[in-house]
Amino acid sequence: MTDASPKLEVGSPAPDFTLTDAAGGIRTLSELRGTPVIVYFYPAAFTPGCTTEACDFRDNLGSFQGAGYVVWGISPDPVSKLAEFADAEQLSFPLLSDEGAEVAQAWGAWGEKTINGRTLDGLLRTTVVIDADGVVSSVEYNVDPNGHVARLREALIS
Repeated sequence: MTDASPKLEVGSPAPDFTLTDAAGGIRTLSELRGTPVIVYFYPAAFTPGCTTEACDFRDNLGSFQGAGYVVWGISPDPVSKLAEFADAEQLSFPLLSDEGAEVAQAWGAWGEKTINGRTLDGLLRTTVVIDADGVVSSVEYNVDPNGHVARLREALIS
């Protein structure tokens, strides 16, 4: 097993990145400077927890947008799989491909996890809220997808 990537901390600048989205466009975090952003990392499209989380973001997107937030999802899936996932689940926010997991590692969203009794290195379900100045205002690692979006909405919007 490799060492876990260093975790982001509240008050630190969010590391910039450039990734390709499901539609083949190029997205750079710094392009959103001036806008608060919710970046969530998920292990794999079409898996139960990831589908739950993505659909919860989809269903609550209007609330987040109404409060000024942009939502971006990031996974190690290839662009083609993200496009299929976005289409199948009618996701109306960008999904970004981090196939080499470089961004996940830079953001502390990569490390050791246990699945079905097996320990392996992989993507840790993570949600980071970034303020309009590009500073981490909230970070949560090892997120439980069930009810996560509702709790996040309550914390950010209520």
